[in-house]
Amino acid sequence: MKNFIRVLRAEKGWSQAELAERVQVSRNSINAIENGRFDPSLPLAFKIADAFKLSVEEVFDKTDV
Repeated sequence: MKNFIRVLRAEKGWSQAELAERVQVSRNSINAIENGRFDPSLPLAFKIADAFKLSVEEVFDKTDV
């Protein structure tokens, strides 16, 4: 699933590790999600969106499914 996490992190000035800490997962998990190797669970997708104060639809592109 395509996502905009890398761009959003850059806008906030956050590293993968900082985002991982905010959503309580490993940096490797954030890396895998960013690179499309892993689709997050729905609860994790909501946590990531909440971290950016956006909706899930603004972070993840469902048209790439």
